[in-house]
Amino acid sequence: MGEMVDRDLEHLRLLKIGYYILAGIAGVGTFFTGIWMVAVGAMLAHIPMDTIPSADADLARRIMSLFVGGLGILISVGGVGMALLTFFTGRNLGQHRARIFCTVIGAITCLSVPWGTAIGVCTLIVLNRPSVKALFDGGPPPIPV
Repeated sequence: MGEMVDRDLEHLRLLKIGYYILAGIAGVGTFFTGIWMVAVGAMLAHIPMDTIPSADADLARRIMSLFVGGLGILISVGGVGMALLTFFTGRNLGQHRARIFCTVIGAITCLSVPWGTAIGVCTLIVLNRPSVKALFDGGPPPIPV
């Protein structure tokens, strides 16, 4: 029985490290992608067109730059938000708290191919073990039959 608990603790520790790494990569990647898109949107607003200047072309250019810049901001906020949720999942796995939250974020993490899928599937497998459920509930682990 002690061997099973040790195995569960080791798997939770490895998942915690994986979630911290995934959160860092996702946070940095989406932040710089969003910054790049905002910069492209700003450049679109200020690049002179070679065509004859008209009110319609100027309006279209401004709308396009606002769209690209807004999309960049949306990607940055969403990506950094998901990175924070991933970080909190790693912290909760290390502290053996909020099993349902970790399960939900693990399922959502499966959409992040390929590393998120691997970590998410492993999370779902580990968190559905009866011994891990008991560990998160604070009770003694069940006796294997």
